Amino acid sequence: MQPYHTHLQDEAGTNALGAALARVLTPGLTLHLHGDLGAGKTALTRALLHAVGYAGRVKSPTYTLAEPYAIQLADRMVTLIHFDLYRMAGPEEFLDAGFREHFNENSICIIEWPEKGAPLLPPPDILISLTVAGHGRDVELRALSDKGHQCLARLKFAPNL
Repeated sequence: MQPYHTHLQDEAGTNALGAALARVLTPGLTLHLHGDLGAGKTALTRALLHAVGYAGRVKSPTYTLAEPYAIQLADRMVTLIHFDLYRMAGPEEFLDAGFREHFNENSICIIEWPEKGAPLLPPPDILISLTVAGHGRDVELRALSDKGHQCLARLKFAPNL
């Protein structure tokens, strides 16, 4: 499957993409989010969480490194863990914090700044790259595993062009 490219004109486009991704999530999935500061990584994660029914505040885990959220997928409770590794000094901190145990079939892991955890970070099923483009964002989604390919094959998203 070729990478999926789109342009999001505004926050509504980011919210729509988050909602579309929420519809194809499966337990055990790992997503890596790449992009500069302000590219929309946390905004996309927030939109995804709200689309799966999480009603609380979604904050950036910049200082806590990880924020867990209990979500309902179909008939199953799953923990979605939103990681932000920006402030990590090195990949050893990832292991020392015990984060590796969260990567299993009962959770979904979304990681901002995954390069800070390399090479100890588990590989992604889906790689999402966000780039600021004018007032909007350019987005590329790339499946890197069978599970990632299955999710993106089900993705139905029409950007607000």
